[in-house]
Amino acid sequence: MAQTNETQGAQWRAAANVAPTFVVPGSMSAWEKQREEVRAQVWTLLGKLPPRPKEPKIEILSRENKGAYRVEKFQFDNGAGAKVPGYLILPGRNVSKSPAILYCHWHGGEYDIGKEELFQSKHTPEAPGPALAKLGFVVLGIDAYCFGERNGQGPGGPEEKGREGEWSASKFNLWVGRTLWGMILRDDLMALDYLASRPEVDASRIGVTGISMGATRTWWLMALDERLKAGVAVACFTRYQELIRHESLKAHGIYYFVPGMLNHFDTEAVVALIAPRPVLFQTGDQDAGSPVDGIHALEAAVRPAFQLYEKPANFESVIYPGLGHVYTAEMWSKTVAWLQKNLAAK
Repeated sequence: MAQTNETQGAQWRAAANVAPTFVVPGSMSAWEKQREEVRAQVWTLLGKLPPRPKEPKIEILSRENKGAYRVEKFQFDNGAGAKVPGYLILPGRNVSKSPAILYCHWHGGEYDIGKEELFQSKHTPEAPGPALAKLGFVVLGIDAYCFGERNGQGPGGPEEKGREGEWSASKFNLWVGRTLWGMILRDDLMALDYLASRPEVDASRIGVTGISMGATRTWWLMALDERLKAGVAVACFTRYQELIRHESLKAHGIYYFVPGMLNHFDTEAVVALIAPRPVLFQTGDQDAGSPVDGIHALEAAVRPAFQLYEKPANFESVIYPGLGHVYTAEMWSKTVAWLQKNLAAK
């Protein structure tokens, strides 16, 4: 075989049916038409997702007053064979129509944690749930499929946990014509339905944030649902073709691979759907799951969408030199400031 400087992954990609580079058109009318088509295609790629109930039936399991904040534990039936447990964290004082945050937990192979990340400072500089509640936000987070209380609740039964449970959940969903990623997002949107319905929440001021898998959930959810008015994604700002070229597919779990996606577009098409709502990406340049050349390609492709709305400052991408897959104090400060700036003020 002839010698080549291309990686094996790049050679696979070059021989595949990959769509040409996604370009935001130069006029608002053309973009609005394309935007509608892209969003419809994204939903199609996620598979035959069961319709969401108009109003999730919520069961409150417990209430606890922590003084500076209050915690309600709840669950809902997702209508697809699973109970979804979560926490709602409220500011300590009773205030109506507060801004709110849908918090998406990370993956990291830590299947036992899930929504408990809200109360931990293991991956964030401080426990995000109480910290945001003390700032006046209502915060909601759920266990994604295969995580927290849902670890061992997959099609393989209670003895099949962790990675094996995640693989079985992915296989099952592919067999019935849908993706595990689509089902994860569907649960998040049901959680958003509940959050928006709470009397304490101003439904016009709901944001979303997370790190790693939580970051990816953040920008996909913003792309799919206009109710999310601002977001911050830490790590996992990823363009799939650069991930292939860098032979880094192993940096991401099976849960988020969407069959056929690259036949239509790469992730810049998804991110562009967020425009013109404010979104902040924060990524370390040593994060194998987010090759820097891919980040730069995303930035160049997405900015024109925000410029069409004359809102270029609403898209911000910060790359931190020398950092990997981490959430630093500086990142957390930027996250809080972004959410306060774009959600807290009426």
